[in-house]
Amino acid sequence: MTTLSIWFAGSRPRTWPAAVVPVLVGTAAAQEQPDFLRASLALVVGLALQIAVNYANDYSDGVRGTDDQRVGPQRLVASGVVPPTSVKRAAFCFFGVAAIAGLYLSLLTSWWLLAIGAAAIVAAWCYTGGPKPYGYRGLGELFVFVFFGLVASIGTTYVQDEEVTPLAVGVSVPVGLLAVALLITNNLRDLPGDELAGKRTLAVRIGDKPTRALYLLAVAIAFLSLPYLCLLRPGALLALVALPVAIAPIRSVVRGASGLDLIPVLGATGKLQMIYGVLLCIGLAIGI
Repeated sequence: MTTLSIWFAGSRPRTWPAAVVPVLVGTAAAQEQPDFLRASLALVVGLALQIAVNYANDYSDGVRGTDDQRVGPQRLVASGVVPPTSVKRAAFCFFGVAAIAGLYLSLLTSWWLLAIGAAAIVAAWCYTGGPKPYGYRGLGELFVFVFFGLVASIGTTYVQDEEVTPLAVGVSVPVGLLAVALLITNNLRDLPGDELAGKRTLAVRIGDKPTRALYLLAVAIAFLSLPYLCLLRPGALLALVALPVAIAPIRSVVRGASGLDLIPVLGATGKLQMIYGVLLCIGLAIGI
């Protein structure tokens, strides 16, 4: 692999939909025609934070030794391909990109967005970094729902309308739940190794079968929320077209796929999140 491809793989592109979808949906949920400069800045913030947290997790898990017994694709630090300091530096570079774009966005809208952005950066680093990483205490899914669902979607709509609307809150729920499903898949795959390493993710805490049930519940609620969203904007029902895409990953999880067999499920869940998000975005846009 070339240096560029190594860094690209380390950025974990399969997780990028968790950053892109909230911006697409949040922008489409705006009451007026979107300001594309603000939407672009929001996208830069979201994507930079996603890449930053991926590098930060790679660094923190790598130096702790958590990734030494990985089932999935090897990480940069744990594999020894890239020095830990370089990965840490890359994480902070992307945090910087997110901060600069967020600062410009706050100048266009409201200064209180700086506090939200700072909280997001701290949460991203402390997921596996710092003295008491909350990802090691089973709180990862909660924080993902909050920051990649509620904050990202509602915040994107806010930078367009400069107010919090019921539709923005409504769409943030399925967006957050599909991001949670992505993390659940990852943690389910890594459950045996995390348990040995002392990483007490939610999957480790509640066990294999409840984690699979939680995945199913997250995906199901994402689709069951569409009738309510339809009351606010009828075009939201277009996201139901994504339902067939959910069948394969749900079947794999329910039938007990584990280890390497969950890697395609992770990709399929990211694909589901992206297709659902794009369809919901289109439905919201044509339903104005």
